[in-house]
Amino acid sequence: MLERIHLEILTAIKEHGTLTKAADSLHLSQSALSHSIKKLEGQIATPIWEKEGRNLRLTAAGERIQTLANRVLPQFLHAELLLSQIAKGEAGALRIGMECHPCYQWLLRVISPYLQRWPDIDMDVKQEFQFGALGALLSYEIDVLITPDPLFKPKIDYIPVFDYEHRLVVSATHKLAEQDFVFPEQLSQEVLFSYPVEPLRLDIFSQFLNPAKCSVKKHKIIETTEIMLQMVAAGRGICALPGWLVDEYSKSMPIKSLRFSEKGIGKQIFVGIRKDEQHIDYLNDFITQAKKTK
Repeated sequence: MLERIHLEILTAIKEHGTLTKAADSLHLSQSALSHSIKKLEGQIATPIWEKEGRNLRLTAAGERIQTLANRVLPQFLHAELLLSQIAKGEAGALRIGMECHPCYQWLLRVISPYLQRWPDIDMDVKQEFQFGALGALLSYEIDVLITPDPLFKPKIDYIPVFDYEHRLVVSATHKLAEQDFVFPEQLSQEVLFSYPVEPLRLDIFSQFLNPAKCSVKKHKIIETTEIMLQMVAAGRGICALPGWLVDEYSKSMPIKSLRFSEKGIGKQIFVGIRKDEQHIDYLNDFITQAKKTK
């Protein structure tokens, strides 16, 4: 009953709003598009869209089909791409989703030698999936997920590629800079800078401050690592970052990192892939390279 064209039509209607624009985007005539949907409405005995002025609005049935389209159409496109590459003798494509904002510098070190070994691989890094890429991996919009906080699902394998310590970062002139580690209550009057992530997913809150029933004076969002560390170096506040990243920046900036309490916060970077693609050589080699890169 449902065909791929129905999914594409409703996706176009949802995106463009009008029959004319939807038909143009699909390279169909309006009559062909309308006829296809009328036939489907007759089969399911319920309308799929309604007119709202010049625009079309999806009904509850239409919204349900369009939700299905969001999941299924990317899988069609992914399968077609792979089939095309097989037909042309090409190796494939690697689309990487980042759910680890500070990991970008590390990823660049992974990519360079990898591309030299796989010259036929097309690669793309999709940072718009930061902090929410699991759905994109499940729906075949990306092929690899880089994350320090895996959400384990039956269809996904997470492979740890390296360990690191999450550390507090302060200015070299900060009163805490002389310490090797910090206690939660010592941050009560501090301004904390972080990436745009909900606090419950920030380790400084979930593993350090919240268990001790402590907090900071103010929490501010900064999207770029460089600006965040410039603010910290200027004494405007503190932040929490992977120790390996802080070590790199501390060579040229007046900053210092401290452990979170005496034990510290140990973390791992994981590479997530779909279980049905474990056999793909270029995916496995990417994981191998990631494990070598520190």
